[in-house]
Amino acid sequence: MKIAVSGKGGVGKTTIASALIKSFSETHQTVYAIDGDPDACLAAAIGIPAKMYAGIKPVVEMGEQIRSVSGGGAFYTLNPTIDDSVLEEFSHRHGNIIFMRMGDIKKGGSQCYCRENTFLQALVSLLLLDKNEAVIMDMGAGIEHLSRGTARGVDMMLVVVEPSRNSVNTAINVKKMASELGIERIRIVGNKIRSEKEREFIDKSFQPGEVLGFISFNNDIWENSMDPESPKAAVDLLEGMRDVREKILGEVGGF
Repeated sequence: MKIAVSGKGGVGKTTIASALIKSFSETHQTVYAIDGDPDACLAAAIGIPAKMYAGIKPVVEMGEQIRSVSGGGAFYTLNPTIDDSVLEEFSHRHGNIIFMRMGDIKKGGSQCYCRENTFLQALVSLLLLDKNEAVIMDMGAGIEHLSRGTARGVDMMLVVVEPSRNSVNTAINVKKMASELGIERIRIVGNKIRSEKEREFIDKSFQPGEVLGFISFNNDIWENSMDPESPKAAVDLLEGMRDVREKILGEVGGF
């Protein structure tokens, strides 16, 4: 089961991704939680303490491993081979959730990430193509990340949408690019829904069957946004995501 979560910035993408990860952890023995967003908020959202998160090394900083598998000179292989030892060294287990942090925004004036991005794509390919567990990727906001191909091989692209025209337009662009990458199943989750009118707006903006579900605006989640482990916020959100999980399982299947 390999799911990538995308959407316009601010729609609640990471909140939905974290709830989906927790939901799948109820039904799957192992869930890989991949933070592919440079803003890197997923760890806190799934409950990893800040002190523990600070010690998790980003994939893009695996300098020695990157050089060993992709070459150390001006030329480097585009298809490096990555083994499971890399996953163990650069991941953190949180219950039956295995968290990996892809990397931060590149600092101004520093070298490009061409070689690191090649390694990153190889690692993502290992998780998305060779593993028989649930993999949930919280992708970067917008559509730029899709141009790097890191979403290739996913079973479903889940696009989070709030009731606004800009959010819908971003989702339509994500759908187009994801389809061009060969992703066959692209589905929508409506978030922050306050009224039936907003629900209908999102539903009518997409093809029949594309919208998997709607998550109502929850003031507890809003007020506790700085405390993702708030029991009330977590329980309410998780309950809504279980229905989405079951629809995903119905379309994609199990192991």
